Amino acid sequence: MRVTLSTLDASESPFTPLVVIELAPDVKEETKEWLKNKIIAKKKDGGAQLLFRPLLNKYEKETLGNQNLYLVGASTIRLLLGAEAVGLVKECSDAAMRAFTYGTRHNFKGFQDDNDDFLTMAECQFIIKHELENLRARDERMIPGYPQARLYPGKSLLRRLLTSGIVTQVFPLHDPEALKKLEDEWYTRFALKYQPIDSIRGYFGETIALYFGFLEYFTFALVPMAVIGLPYYLFVWEDYDKYVVFASFNLIWSTVILEVWKRGCASMAYRWGTLVMKRQFEEPRPGFHGVLGVNAVTGREEPLYSSYRRQLRIYLVSLPFVCLCLYLSLHVMMVYFDMEAWALSVHERSGAEWTGLLLYVPSIVYAVVIEVMNRLYRYAAEFLTSWENHRLESAYQNHLVLKVLVFNFLNCFASLFYIAFVLRDMKLLRQSLATLLITSQVLNQVVESLLPYWLQRKHCAQLKRKVRALKADVDTALYEQVLLEKEMGTYLGTFDDYLELFLQFGYVSLFSCVYPLAAAFAVLNNFTEVNSDALKMCRVFKRPFAEPSASIGVWQLAFETMSVISVVTNCALIGMSPQVNALFPESKTDLVLIVVAVETSPPSAASGCWLLLWSPRCCDTDRSTQKLSESGSVTRCCQIRPQHALLALKFILAFAIPDKPRHIQVKLARLEFESLEALKQQQMKLVAENLKEESQEDGKEAT
Repeated sequence: MRVTLSTLDASESPFTPLVVIELAPDVKEETKEWLKNKIIAKKKDGGAQLLFRPLLNKYEKETLGNQNLYLVGASTIRLLLGAEAVGLVKECSDAAMRAFTYGTRHNFKGFQDDNDDFLTMAECQFIIKHELENLRARDERMIPGYPQARLYPGKSLLRRLLTSGIVTQVFPLHDPEALKKLEDEWYTRFALKYQPIDSIRGYFGETIALYFGFLEYFTFALVPMAVIGLPYYLFVWEDYDKYVVFASFNLIWSTVILEVWKRGCASMAYRWGTLVMKRQFEEPRPGFHGVLGVNAVTGREEPLYSSYRRQLRIYLVSLPFVCLCLYLSLHVMMVYFDMEAWALSVHERSGAEWTGLLLYVPSIVYAVVIEVMNRLYRYAAEFLTSWENHRLESAYQNHLVLKVLVFNFLNCFASLFYIAFVLRDMKLLRQSLATLLITSQVLNQVVESLLPYWLQRKHCAQLKRKVRALKADVDTALYEQVLLEKEMGTYLGTFDDYLELFLQFGYVSLFSCVYPLAAAFAVLNNFTEVNSDALKMCRVFKRPFAEPSASIGVWQLAFETMSVISVVTNCALIGMSPQVNALFPESKTDLVLIVVAVETSPPSAASGCWLLLWSPRCCDTDRSTQKLSESGSVTRCCQIRPQHALLALKFILAFAIPDKPRHIQVKLARLEFESLEALKQQQMKLVAENLKEESQEDGKEAT
């Protein structure tokens, strides 16, 4: 017999609590009852058909206090049917990855009727979240007890409850035993080892696991740069041969590591099933608002908002605001250079040794100001992007990432570009780069992990003393866990974590040939970052809902863009070397502009400079200068004219390294072939049934 949702009973008890719903303290009883009925009602009646009960019964409430906390769970069959509804992909007995269906459940690896571990806890919580978010209004026009909270057909009830303040938060519960096991395997023992990425994925989901996988991969990818950079730091900076070789290696390295990561990411995503997971039609984001209408694609009633009005908000408000913030950032940068000049003048006048430390003060102050400005701008960017009223969450994230990356890039790197190409002070560039990199890393470690962890431990100790002091004849273990977790901070996603790695990648790739120790400091920071981020996920924040993901998304493009920018930057730095400068003794500005522009211009007189990249000794400097003065062109120095060498090499490498390993490509092609064959068989079956019906009708007419 086929099991359907209508045959399930959502009132069975007890059950394993998976998700907590907290209501506002003054919520009316009729609202609570209505919400309960919606959650436990059958799907055909517009409910979620889940299990639901309050955290405390009426007797416990009298002892421990009335808490508007409710637990949500689901039966095993309900979760399996939910897994089919959301399109989870699982491994079959033949090692192929296929979308799970309840009817073919015995074909999947590890499935047994008496085994509740087929779905991970993260997947179960994701299913419950999906079902709660898809509770939609039918005939209701308002939430019972709250006439101001209007509803319309198709509106998500949970989103309306959250925006109206009736529901204060919804979060998944930790599994204490599984969490303790993960901590022991992950970060409690400090050692140089690989992270348990599959275990992280099983507990937190694919999005979090991909971040930690990328963090680990990026850290190990930095090791060659750090090993090569250390001896470079010990030799003379102005040695041109070592300077060019290190810059060239940097450019090839930045391309190869990003391409290799795509392959590793594809392998992980296939193993987890997200690479072949079908993308569902994206629902409107919670904050989207507009006039009620009908979606032309789905036919559902939902808010509609003019794209013309959204574009006006973007170009007339958001864009000018971003430009104003960029101008403010540049103004702060000029103040920093005034401070540098003041510190230098004080040191030169006094001549004392202690004033040498004063030279580092402006850079440290400027690094702190940069971090503060980045965080303040982040809040403003979130407000503006939300105000622009994007319908889809993906569009919202893309516009937010663009705003934040542009500002952070200018705020963090503008001073370095100014020092390198305007002041042309390599000593100050090395000092500023080192100070910005180290200060930002220390501040991030303290603000993101250490301080929240200290505050969380202090609150946890207070709560435990309070619960133990209660003379209640009940098991307070679950009660204590829920109260503790509901007071934890909410993890806002991997945005800030990827942003930190993006800026670190910029410090390493843009100016690493000037300061080779940048990669070494990045490696040291990331080894501690892995453990501090792990501590943050397990002990500081609430457990986030798992989100299926097949890649790091728009951040892959951001890192690749930074890699391209590093090509131009390092080429310009090479052009400022003494050997190339000898070719342009009169105009240094023209030299820098020509070296940068040669990557986007046709063959010209400047193309001869690129030969110096590969063979700086190919011709005598004096002879080059003499021929330049006689002919006005350096191309006669050598007969070879390599053009666009580094960018061409970069894109050749990107093209030559496939994004997916060969065995993954074969498996994906096989799945596509099977889907086409199944579709053909289904169509042939329908044709055969139609022909049979037609022949039967013809037979009846003949009779």
